[in-house]
Amino acid sequence: MKFSLVKIGYGAVLVGGLSYGYVELRGPNGVSALMEKRQEIKALEKENEQLQREIAAKRTRVEQLKTNPDEQEMEIRKELKLLKPGEKSYIMQDSPASSK
Repeated sequence: MKFSLVKIGYGAVLVGGLSYGYVELRGPNGVSALMEKRQEIKALEKENEQLQREIAAKRTRVEQLKTNPDEQEMEIRKELKLLKPGEKSYIMQDSPASSK
């Protein structure tokens, strides 16, 4: 009789442990949440890589502007919309998109 009560106790502990494990794995902090966090990390890493490339490109552009006076002049003229004497500027308008 005592032997079967011990088996029932071990069985109950085992079932309780398995139930707890199942609930923890399937719950809000379980495997699905872990997979979602990993996907988010990958997306953020890709975004970080893209931002690093943009930063590098902008640093290169700044270096070009620092070292090349012709580049500086062109950038200033473009930003301020300045023209040299005798130059002409043409402004093109986009045609409005037809809506159907």
